[in-house]
Amino acid sequence: MKKFVLLYLLALLLLFTLFYADTSILSRVLNDTQSALTLMMLEPFLKPGQLQGIDIIITPLYKIIITQACNGMVPILFYFAAIVAYPSKLWVKPLWMGAGYLIFTLINVLRILIVVHFVEQKGGRSNFYLAHDIFGNALLMIVGLGLFILFIKQSRLSSS
Repeated sequence: MKKFVLLYLLALLLLFTLFYADTSILSRVLNDTQSALTLMMLEPFLKPGQLQGIDIIITPLYKIIITQACNGMVPILFYFAAIVAYPSKLWVKPLWMGAGYLIFTLINVLRILIVVHFVEQKGGRSNFYLAHDIFGNALLMIVGLGLFILFIKQSRLSSS
């Protein structure tokens, strides 16, 4: 267990330095691309004109800005670090990382749509905290934990 925790923390540091922190062209391109993908996936579900650049207009006075912090990379990298740190066969890890990336990207779009809906329909800006920080983050954590548990179970089966 100590080895897993140490490897997990090391993997987190490495992944966030390489792929999230504004430390290289690679991280900027990756995050810009992920943000653009998120916006592209959101657009069909928003009202016409509601998406303006990186802004989702909720009211004339309130908008949600989809930047690096909202593109889903943070939970993806936490999940990737857990996969990297867990002792399992190497060939299994890229498969679960790929599946996790796709699932987290879709769940992140759903999370943003839920935030938009709650802010638009269910009490305005005062519900942003509840929808974004509580419900949205809980959704991402539950999905990540569920994926990691499935990965562990599958890893144990494939090593038997």
